[in-house]
Amino acid sequence: MARHLRPVADDGSDQLDAPLRDIVGKGGPVLEKTRGIRTVGQLLDWLPRSYLDASRPVAFRELPHGEDVVVVGTVVSARTLQMRNRSGRRLVADVSDDAGGVIQLTFFKPWGHEERLRPGAKVVCSGQIGHWRDTLQLTHPDYAVLSAAGSGSGQWLLDGLVPVYTATKGLSPIVHGDSLDLVLHQLQELPDPLPEEVRSSVGLPGLLEAYRLVHRPRTEADHRRGRWRLAFQEAFVVQAQLARARRSADAVPAVPRVAREDGLPHALRQRLPFALTDGQEEVLAEILGDLAREVPMHRLLQGEVGSGKTVLALLAMLAVVEAGGQAALLAPTEVLAAQHHRSMTMLLGPLAEAGMLGGAAEGTRLALLTGSQSTADRREALLDAASGAAGIVVGTHALIQDHVQFADLGMVVVDEQHRFGVEQRDALRAKARAGSSPHVLVMTATPIPRTVAMTVFGDMEISTLRELPQGRRPISSFVVQAERSGWVRRTWERVAEEVRGGGQAYVVCPRIGEVDDADLPGSAQEGPGLPIPPTDQARSAGEDGADLLEVAAAGAGSGIPSLHGVHQVARSLRELAATRDLRIEVLHGRMPAEDKDAVMQAYAAGRVDVLVSTTVIEVGVDVPDATTMVVLDADRFGISQLHQLRGRVGRGGRAGLCLLMTQGQDPEGVARLEQVAATTDGFELARLDLETRQEGDVLGATQSGGRRTLRFLRLARDEDLIVAAHEAAWRTVEADPELAGHPALAAELDRLDQARAAFLERG
Repeated sequence: MARHLRPVADDGSDQLDAPLRDIVGKGGPVLEKTRGIRTVGQLLDWLPRSYLDASRPVAFRELPHGEDVVVVGTVVSARTLQMRNRSGRRLVADVSDDAGGVIQLTFFKPWGHEERLRPGAKVVCSGQIGHWRDTLQLTHPDYAVLSAAGSGSGQWLLDGLVPVYTATKGLSPIVHGDSLDLVLHQLQELPDPLPEEVRSSVGLPGLLEAYRLVHRPRTEADHRRGRWRLAFQEAFVVQAQLARARRSADAVPAVPRVAREDGLPHALRQRLPFALTDGQEEVLAEILGDLAREVPMHRLLQGEVGSGKTVLALLAMLAVVEAGGQAALLAPTEVLAAQHHRSMTMLLGPLAEAGMLGGAAEGTRLALLTGSQSTADRREALLDAASGAAGIVVGTHALIQDHVQFADLGMVVVDEQHRFGVEQRDALRAKARAGSSPHVLVMTATPIPRTVAMTVFGDMEISTLRELPQGRRPISSFVVQAERSGWVRRTWERVAEEVRGGGQAYVVCPRIGEVDDADLPGSAQEGPGLPIPPTDQARSAGEDGADLLEVAAAGAGSGIPSLHGVHQVARSLRELAATRDLRIEVLHGRMPAEDKDAVMQAYAAGRVDVLVSTTVIEVGVDVPDATTMVVLDADRFGISQLHQLRGRVGRGGRAGLCLLMTQGQDPEGVARLEQVAATTDGFELARLDLETRQEGDVLGATQSGGRRTLRFLRLARDEDLIVAAHEAAWRTVEADPELAGHPALAAELDRLDQARAAFLERG
């Protein structure tokens, strides 16, 4: 027996939190099982995917074949017929309209319909129109028998636009609609997270009205207005959470860190083999200005690959060290942490050797802390951090472990922020002295569209480096489709030419594979794909079989190309005619740390010609002589990731070349590669990436229950809305930090689950 909604509780949450199965009857358990929809609020948040106009067309004879329609008519006859070619019966009901047109309703399982579809019954039906011989037909349509009083099941189908929802197995759309009708008719005014003054200033309806506009619109303008209101609320809540997080962080003061004019940052600048660009000078001034304040810095530094973010971070960290503090740099991988430590040590020279023979007296020391270090190295790094002997500590997740201590942590630098969560960031910040907060600088080489920056990093000041340092050459990118064997052969020849001309090459694979994996199975016909070793017979015959690449099918005749693995590709390249004389090594995340570091050092020193790797080299790896990159199965990577990867080449003054190889099975994937090859503007590519990916993917967080992080907001579309919500939310929190006058907003923020809260606060 369905029950009514309870009265609104003091916090206003009872109506939306009410269990759906207790209110709507038989549809409730189906929605819970198939969609995970358990409450009234979750049902209301499941929005229609489209709408039908019940008033078009009027006459049955005008109905277009193949379209979804809603029709109203009267049953003139109904008959049950025996199947001709199989057992069973079917029900055929003829329904006429006022213009004399007839449409046939057909049910191959008549049970339950025979009693309802009697001559004279007025029905409303929805389904896809078809033809059987010369007769219009709806097969197994959803329908409702209308009562003479103009009420009852399905009446909502006649009241305006008809909402169409994603089909749910076991639930008729009409039963779904009746459930919504029951809920909407019982609801009282809902507590609204949007303050009344915000709604008035923007011209927004209340929350309950917005739900009614979306689920029961009479016009196109109705549902657009309702959706805009729900999207604005979502953006407003995100921004209010960010504003509250920023106020909370600012409540704990930071120690101002100001370096002497002739101190460590000045000494490093004297050693740099290049001059900072105007853009770098501007951003550095912003960072140093933040460090001089008692309010902790919260700054995001974004810039193209190779734009010089790391040297700015090093100058800022030296300013903190000069002022008596320490700095920690958190990197996502051991390869990147080791590279940062090595490159900063080289840049600093004697300035990184304080207390050592030949070291600068005014210098400091750098420590490296990773999870796979030897016990002795780890003990030394921990002691240097805790004693303050190391002014800068570079590390991976090992930095945030409880036993890692600092003498006076004054600054935290997080490289490639999207690789870390809020718990990791906060664990490192908590290592500052009691009663103080460290300054925080976040760096990313993934260009961030404005809407994403405001939604993810809205509590941070944002600095952007767009220009590249002098001497950087542009990177040329081309798509290589594997079915064109000549292109593929030329790819490996070009790699060999670049190496012989003094360059080095990366070959990036989407998976590791196993050392003893067999080469991918060949197809029946010769063609391009994975490089395979030539047979002895082919060598003796002088055939160029080694230059062929073949498309391998995964499984037995599935037609799905197998993904290239690091070990298989390296083995094949060592046998390929064009590349067999090159020095080839592999690199991937499962290798022991010392092996990874040894390979990278050998590659950086020029003792390796071709590095076959996974995306472990995606961020931060800097090898000046690397001029060429081949990305295999490139259509399996995202736009921003491909842009990051190709940024590893052309960093030493020589032009870079990136070849994006695809087996060409997915036209959309190939089109995406063409977009990457057409521009080197990372911000333009980030915008394209945002348009083609779901918000949950872009933002890097998954809502519990399988929902996207953002339900109504579309970052590629709603820039004006996000800007307006940002301004309104920050004004609201600024005027009432505790939200005492906005209990519904406070309750909404408090109800955010841990996964979403972690995502919103990261930065």
